[in-house]
Amino acid sequence: MATLSELLRGRTDLPDHDVEWLQLLVGDWQLVADLSFADLVLWVRTVTDRWEAVAHVRPTTGQLVFVEDQVGRAADPARTRDLLDEAAAEQRILRVRQVTVTHEHGPDQSVREEYIPVVRGGHVVAVLTRHTNLWTTRTPSRLELTYLATADALCRMVTGGEFPHSSAPTGLRRGAPRVGDGVIRLDVDGVVTYASPNAVSALHRLGHLGEVVGASLAQIVTDNLRDASPVDEGLPLVVTGRQPWRTEVVAGGTTVSMRAIPLTEAGQRFGAIVLLRDVGELRRRERELLTKDATIREIHHRVKNNLQSVAALLRLQARRLPDGEARAALAEAERRVGTIAMVHDQLSQGVDETVDFDPIVQRGLNAVVEVSSNGAAVHTATEGSFGRLRAEDATSLAMIMNELVQNAIEHGLGDAGGQVRLRIGRETDDRGQSVLAVSVEDDGAGIDPARRPGSGLGTQIVQSLVADLQGRITWEPVSPHGTRARFTAVLRPLT
Repeated sequence: MATLSELLRGRTDLPDHDVEWLQLLVGDWQLVADLSFADLVLWVRTVTDRWEAVAHVRPTTGQLVFVEDQVGRAADPARTRDLLDEAAAEQRILRVRQVTVTHEHGPDQSVREEYIPVVRGGHVVAVLTRHTNLWTTRTPSRLELTYLATADALCRMVTGGEFPHSSAPTGLRRGAPRVGDGVIRLDVDGVVTYASPNAVSALHRLGHLGEVVGASLAQIVTDNLRDASPVDEGLPLVVTGRQPWRTEVVAGGTTVSMRAIPLTEAGQRFGAIVLLRDVGELRRRERELLTKDATIREIHHRVKNNLQSVAALLRLQARRLPDGEARAALAEAERRVGTIAMVHDQLSQGVDETVDFDPIVQRGLNAVVEVSSNGAAVHTATEGSFGRLRAEDATSLAMIMNELVQNAIEHGLGDAGGQVRLRIGRETDDRGQSVLAVSVEDDGAGIDPARRPGSGLGTQIVQSLVADLQGRITWEPVSPHGTRARFTAVLRPLT
């Protein structure tokens, strides 16, 4: 399915600022649909001079009209196209009391339709249709009447070019309030003229126990703020309904998210609606996650420090021994402990149990070349990328790469020096698993017939780790000279 921006740019000749305006509208039109208890469909005139639906939203507060998505549908020339043309030409809202909507699967429906021109800068850029299911004839409640009146005001603002609000902040935090969470209607002075039951409950949880209707929302909120509580600078704008802004109020042991939408007519503000949602539990869980993340990072940091301490002790012990196998063995152990420490160092910098493995490999590669080359000229080259890996896989792979590169330098290149080339590839097997394929190749003397690959401690460690990763490893000669070690590994899913 193409995005709204792609549909608009591919089917219309609307300029960029009109496309952005329609994107703003669609980004906020769930509010209108929920207040209207109605489906909304956005229509634009294409370059072939026909009306086509490019967006569709259903209400979460009432019975929908269209089960099938309307995006891509062309307007019916017999009726809908004429009404779309009329609404766009006259720049006024047209209402059709009752039409019958037929469905391929299910009974026909009686629907009220409205055609609302979307105006920006004095000209029509699209037409919004509102489709209300006339599924009941009962007397509407005060909540429904208030919602519908507010939705009508917003629709008039759409036709007047006053909605959506281009100055409203973007990037909502999780838990942004919606119509079903709680609605308060304010007059021009910020006095509450209506509050839904959920909105009243949210204010009660802030600590307000008195009447809500007839009181000033700003007074209700400020009376329940504590001196030690942080106050957002946008709070006065929201509780008075003067600006399209968002804020959060912390009081009474909970947190309430608020969003204001001013209501205007011909540029004059006559009131506002404020959406409220109690997000206290959500914010508490977020704090717990942040604490957990910080604790995990601290654990990795301490493990890294402890491993570095172990490596330093091994290094000190090795210096007290004469040259020989014991000293070399301690140096090998120090290097392996240091490799694991690098993985925990990378994990301590992130917020989850995955790491970008390429920097770890590069650091390990540089360290091995520096220690193992003994002054010989050793060049390295890398093709491909490891990407992000789970911590468990990263530790094993770091050890494998460290051992293979060191073997390539010490036993392949020796004192003559040369090049070590890494090739990395990732693919998905027929079971949907991510499989890593890596080769470490040198251009040295080649495999020594007297020394069978896999007989040393380092290669035995590699074989064990590769087996743990459900992979295989092989060594083979390279023409005209050199050795290539290939291995595969089945990676754990990142999530």
